[in-house]
Amino acid sequence: MNKVGIAAYGITPFTKEDKKIETVLFESAKNLFENNLNIQKDEIDAVLVSTNNNSKYLAPVLSETLEIQPKTAHSIENLCNSGTNSIVSAYSYIASGLADMVLVSGAERYDSPGQILEWDNSRGEFKHPIFWASIFTSSYKRKFSVTDEELAMVSVKNHKQAQNNPNALSKKMYSVQDVINSKKITKDIRLLDCSRSCTGSASIILASENIMKKITEQPIWISGIGQKTISAGFTKNESFYSMESTKTATHAALQMADKKIQDVDVAEVHDAFSVCEPMALEALGLSNPGKGSMLVKELYETNNLKINPRGGLIGCGHPLGATGIAQTIEITQQLQHNAKNRQVENANVGLVHNMSAAATSSTILVLEK
Repeated sequence: MNKVGIAAYGITPFTKEDKKIETVLFESAKNLFENNLNIQKDEIDAVLVSTNNNSKYLAPVLSETLEIQPKTAHSIENLCNSGTNSIVSAYSYIASGLADMVLVSGAERYDSPGQILEWDNSRGEFKHPIFWASIFTSSYKRKFSVTDEELAMVSVKNHKQAQNNPNALSKKMYSVQDVINSKKITKDIRLLDCSRSCTGSASIILASENIMKKITEQPIWISGIGQKTISAGFTKNESFYSMESTKTATHAALQMADKKIQDVDVAEVHDAFSVCEPMALEALGLSNPGKGSMLVKELYETNNLKINPRGGLIGCGHPLGATGIAQTIEITQQLQHNAKNRQVENANVGLVHNMSAAATSSTILVLEK
């Protein structure tokens, strides 16, 4: 099986701008090629687009605007998990020998239709993600006696860390009291507990080992992949206070990479809502059950950037199709020691956690220098 690495990346600022999805996609890919002049477009075998936007034929459209004529071009949609699913697809093309170099571009607009799962009629009017987040938060607080103030630390930490990220949507820091005093959306969720939909895109080039030697002096390798889908409707979850799909995917990814969770130096976790970060830390094995919020507080108080150095989804914004790719770019920059004032010291092994719809599906990537 061919070894697969990340050779280049491009990203746009995450904003509330009203742009066509084709324009947003093009911008991060253009950024990638402008910063990596040794990549030959005629050597790109596939173009994959990650998005929940309803526009059609976006991968061929992007290919044409970039003046690429790949063998394969298609879109991949899996709600918030779309970005890493696209990276796994690109990995598979290269590892199998069907391609040597693949461009993956993810993008979303601030008004993406991908936030609501219309299929799940059992949820009645409660189709927006805020409702599963509210159930998770209520269940987690009750199970582990966690307070609103403890969960608010996730938002406080990630907004603070986002200030070091020029592409982040958030331009402001908040206190625990600010989070508690922000607008109540449900009984258990406040406005500052939420990541925000926005306009943004991220692009990444994956390549085989032979190609990597030609186009980059700082290769980052994908050494582990784990995925698990439990269901579509969140009512099939084993509990509302743990992420079972994340546990399964983490075990598979670490096993493939021949690593333990203690080997991970920096991680991007999917903090769609405040409660998601401690739940993810517990599912990954970085914290004991019910103790994730204590780890968040410790990281904040010690200025430890190990978790979500770019500001997470809460600080950066959450353009669904771009999120998993943006997370992977952050870990790539960290392992290349190119993350500037976000840099985690001695980062050699990184992890990406990307999930969809109340963790009904999860993807884990392990990256290494």
